[in-house]
Amino acid sequence: MGFTMGLNMLLLLAMVATNLLSLYHLSSTLQSRPPAPPPVPDHLLRQLHTIRATINHLTRLNHPTPAATTAKPTKSPTPSDLLIYTHLSPIASACHLHPDLLHAYMTYSPFSLCPPDPNNIAETLILRGCHPLPRRRCFSLSPQKPQSSLSSHPFSPLPKMWTQKYPNLGFDMESEKDKFVAYKTDLDLPTSQLFRIARNSGFSIRLGLDVGGGTGTFAARMKVDMNATVVTTTMNWGAPYNEAVAARGLVPVHVPLQQRLPVFDGVLDLVRCGRAVNRWIPLAAMEFLFYDVDRVLRGGGYLWLDRFFSKGVDLDRVYGPLIGKLGYKKVKWAVANKSDSSRVKNGEVYLTALLQKPFSK
Repeated sequence: MGFTMGLNMLLLLAMVATNLLSLYHLSSTLQSRPPAPPPVPDHLLRQLHTIRATINHLTRLNHPTPAATTAKPTKSPTPSDLLIYTHLSPIASACHLHPDLLHAYMTYSPFSLCPPDPNNIAETLILRGCHPLPRRRCFSLSPQKPQSSLSSHPFSPLPKMWTQKYPNLGFDMESEKDKFVAYKTDLDLPTSQLFRIARNSGFSIRLGLDVGGGTGTFAARMKVDMNATVVTTTMNWGAPYNEAVAARGLVPVHVPLQQRLPVFDGVLDLVRCGRAVNRWIPLAAMEFLFYDVDRVLRGGGYLWLDRFFSKGVDLDRVYGPLIGKLGYKKVKWAVANKSDSSRVKNGEVYLTALLQKPFSK
């Protein structure tokens, strides 16, 4: 009996000692832990949530959902002509294809004068389907001594600086004033004859567009002789054509040939395509141009191809059928050999065609 009580007492003391040691060890461990870190500020938490949401959104865009991957293809794929037009349109659709040119053009000091563009980077980008204008956060350079007044007559002489620097490019008003006046060859179509043709068909020409019109001589002649309003589309490739058109009191529109015409549907009486429209234009772009002309012309309106040049064989096999797709009435169709030396090598010809859009199709 005494032995059993002694053993129980010994076990009780061992248990108490073990518990005391455990409590001591636990308390020392809690005291040795480092202090808790300070709470994360609220603005950092908001930024982290924003970053996480952005990453999740981009992940969903790059990795389609199972429903999207298993979905059946649509029965109406994207039209091929629309895909082609995405490469023709200059509204920034092709800027990613020319990063070096775009970087060079958009490199400048903010809130200062825009740098000059002696290498025509802007024109190069626009012609390649990228329209980066206008530059942001820089100011265009204006002449220090602007002209106090401009002549009201569109055939008044332009500044001698332009005439001397750009000979034979349409800046000499003495030679420009004789254009569109006389009939010398079958390729000519004087404005007086144009209006006579329109009048005989019961049609009036009031509004027109001159595509690739250089310094605006056709618009000037229409204004002086017929009191008609013609807007000139032109580029500044190699010479200040837009400035010259404006200096003559006319309206320049700085757009390339492949851009959708900045005119509403069915509002123009006449569209003239000058020598800028020729066989050097890609066929797809030319087709878009002709159908866009059809869009802006009203019924009875005229499309005038003025000295369109191409190889003679291509005119018969390619461009003639392309023009024929419009279904326009051929009022004038004159073909003649090109007069310069390149005709001999390339077999090129000129075409002057006056086509009238049907009143109804």
